[in-house]
Amino acid sequence: MTIESLNVRVSLAERSYDIAITSGGLASIEHFIGQCCTCSHAVVISDANVMPLYGNVLANRLRNSVGRVDAFAVPAGEASKSVAQLSALWESLLTVRADRKSVVIAVGGGVVGDLAGFAAASFTRGLRFIQVPTTLLAQVDSSVGGKVGINLPHAKNMVGAFWQPAFVLIDTEVLPSLPAREYCAGLAEVVKYGVIMDADFFGYLEQHVAEIRRRDAAVLRTIVARCCRLKADVVEHDERETTGLRAILNYGHTYAHALEAVLAYGELLHGEAVAIGMMVAARLAERLGRVPAEFSHRQEMLLKQFDLPVLSPQVDPQAILRHMRHDKKVEHGRLRFVLPSRIGHVEIVDDIDDGVVWQLLGIESA
Repeated sequence: MTIESLNVRVSLAERSYDIAITSGGLASIEHFIGQCCTCSHAVVISDANVMPLYGNVLANRLRNSVGRVDAFAVPAGEASKSVAQLSALWESLLTVRADRKSVVIAVGGGVVGDLAGFAAASFTRGLRFIQVPTTLLAQVDSSVGGKVGINLPHAKNMVGAFWQPAFVLIDTEVLPSLPAREYCAGLAEVVKYGVIMDADFFGYLEQHVAEIRRRDAAVLRTIVARCCRLKADVVEHDERETTGLRAILNYGHTYAHALEAVLAYGELLHGEAVAIGMMVAARLAERLGRVPAEFSHRQEMLLKQFDLPVLSPQVDPQAILRHMRHDKKVEHGRLRFVLPSRIGHVEIVDDIDDGVVWQLLGIESA
């Protein structure tokens, strides 16, 4: 069976890898894995929701070509990105005698990719790792770039590593089966790429709202490929966040991560929090005179057309501020924000008067 795929190359010297964007590629996973590495022991890691849909199927297919295959499921949800679940995975890898010849295959959304990737990065100081993202958010963002990790109770993604996958296999045929809310949450990251890097892509999204909402196959492949290419471009120039360029990918995330933490990672999906955070960043940029009201309006209208929230739920603003101070972009106690100057371009801004931030959050005095 021949599967046509769009290929995005992430060029990182000896850590380079390919992203195959396919339609039906999961049915030929052994072919794709055979192209990227030799594998005598595969460890499939998924969550309780995705394992019966795709994880077990892939594990069974791999048993036809791989000597040993083991599979483990973690509880579904953001709470699994924890020290406890990471420790459990380490013990599971030890139990099945995983070693440096083993390949970890993460099948699922961003939580599974981050958790399984960190387990791979740390067990025996590094196992090979393949991403098979099954949500839109993971396909366009978290599966690419090598960031893996877990949350602390008061800070998201604070513990982790840079561990590039050996390969990323994206099958857009899984997207029509996603619940509507989860699919729309992934679109927040899609919109983000247009805002931060590509005005033409933002315009494409505005012009194809109907096709995106009905999950048109050709349009989905186009937007997934474009987002992967844009992220690959950033990662190639700033793999480990040493120049500051990669920080632009966190547009909307300073507020989003704080909001998720305050809500105990339960009320909002990550993409929903990002959509709210993008609007907070846009309003802050507008107050600072960096963008006109038209910018905020265009962004808000597009997010709304994808059924994404644009207003924050009622939360303690002081709690939000405390969590924002744990953001990885904070330097010497000063908050730093990714703020737009126009559609298609954002910058890191660190000279904002604290009073402006407090006012935006509804805080009289911090």
